[in-house]
Amino acid sequence: MARVTVTNEASTRAPGAVLPPLRIGPLQVDTPVVLAPMAGVTNAAFRRLCREQGAGLYVAEMVTSRALVERGEESLRIIHHEPDERPRSVQLYGVDPGTVEAAVHMIVSEDRADHVDLNFGCPVAKVTRRGGGSALPWKRDLFQAIVTRAVRAAQPYGIPVTVKMRKGIDDDHLTYLEAGLVAQDAGVAAVALHARTAADYYSGTADWEAIARLKQTVTDVPVLGNGDIWSAEDALAMVEQTGCDGVVVGRGCQGRPWLFADLAAAFAGSDERVRPGLREVATTVRRHAELMVEHFRDESKALREMRKHMAWYFKGYVVGGDLRARFGLVSTLAELDDLVAQLDLDQPYPGEPAEGQRGRAGSPKRVVLPYGWLDSRDLSDDFRRELHEAELSVSGG
Repeated sequence: MARVTVTNEASTRAPGAVLPPLRIGPLQVDTPVVLAPMAGVTNAAFRRLCREQGAGLYVAEMVTSRALVERGEESLRIIHHEPDERPRSVQLYGVDPGTVEAAVHMIVSEDRADHVDLNFGCPVAKVTRRGGGSALPWKRDLFQAIVTRAVRAAQPYGIPVTVKMRKGIDDDHLTYLEAGLVAQDAGVAAVALHARTAADYYSGTADWEAIARLKQTVTDVPVLGNGDIWSAEDALAMVEQTGCDGVVVGRGCQGRPWLFADLAAAFAGSDERVRPGLREVATTVRRHAELMVEHFRDESKALREMRKHMAWYFKGYVVGGDLRARFGLVSTLAELDDLVAQLDLDQPYPGEPAEGQRGRAGSPKRVVLPYGWLDSRDLSDDFRRELHEAELSVSGG
């Protein structure tokens, strides 16, 4: 169980710890680590696996403000938390200040979360072409309005609001330092930076120097760093190089929920690490699948959702091309058991081949924006009328 407390006392660093506990408003997180929301990954099943490994703030998949206000069935499922899950953390995407405010009010007034994060980091074209995600902070008045109204809606209930963003649209249109100050002044409890631009997508190397600059600029609330944390050692290096108050982990934990045990140990000053053999990995895969069935209440859907996880879990282990392909098409728990039985489960941890980057980094992309979006930092009346069209059921960051 992740250790999270609600306290008004100042955080103190434990003997040997690298950092003090992370303070997000009234929440104190013993290990200064946040699980980044990832579509199709950070549902309740995966969050449980991660929470069992160590303390942290585990954020649910992103949900759109409009869909939540309209009480869409899928949106309500996304923000559902297990009874023992604390704190309950959700991330909202939205481009209309009124809709975002209404969604935050719904969440906090109905006691559906203990923490709300706002997504300004999504780089995918179907979001940015409407001016949303990582394109939105370019319109400074719109960004300020969304953050201010979200904080205003949550404040009476004592629920902290945070912001996650990217450096900007591209290297010629950076917004993160200004946006960080605006968010701080609006009353957010923390700011997280994925140290890439929207144009970078997930390619190249994250610009940790940008995290350091943001930390030097935003001084009243915690600054969290995100990007290229594939191991506990990466997290320690980021803290040392940037001075950030905590780290946000995304793709690095895919197929590796035990990364959070490594992070907990590292931030406590220990060099203890989890190095599972294939038998332990297979046991985790089976349990993950069972939790997915419980979450979706539909074995077929649950196993389809599990398929993407298979390559991540088995990265670096000797599995065989045919068997890997069959894991990627698994459709029932019985079929999964049959495939696992064909593995050489006595394989030890393979070391470096099982570590490093997960998934595809891709390449830099041209950022798709509304026509004329970059002409002004202010929001025109025409763009204001089109905002509702950007409330899409998408994710990223």
